[in-house]
Amino acid sequence: MPHHIYVASSWRNEFYPEVVKALKSAGHEVYDFRNPPSGDAGFKWSNISSDYMQWSPAEYRIQLHHPKAERQFTNDIEAMASCDVCVLVLPCGRSAHTEAGWFAGQGKKVLLYIPERQEPELMYKLFDAICCTLEELIEELEK
Repeated sequence: MPHHIYVASSWRNEFYPEVVKALKSAGHEVYDFRNPPSGDAGFKWSNISSDYMQWSPAEYRIQLHHPKAERQFTNDIEAMASCDVCVLVLPCGRSAHTEAGWFAGQGKKVLLYIPERQEPELMYKLFDAICCTLEELIEELEK
């Protein structure tokens, strides 16, 4: 049975495009945050300001309401609500982990894909499976 899959990861993750492609090739519908349905090229803080790393906490809080941030948040949260599975692809950052935690809290399936050595994390036990290869990932989706 095909799934609607939200792939949570990082812009810097080199494995992300391969995962999206493999999941689509296996017949699943996949939300690709790098190519959201709004037609944008995907959201990056640098699209708002080149000095985003120098923002104070108060400036960051304000910029969360920037129209570009609001649009991508809407893209992502609507996709999360419509998907039945989250695939968390390591390595990734805080947003991807927050998304995976949201899925787990909603009682939706979360699969962790670890394609290379990572620092161990105990709380990954919250997720439904830990996959070390794309083949394992596809097999878990068929269960």
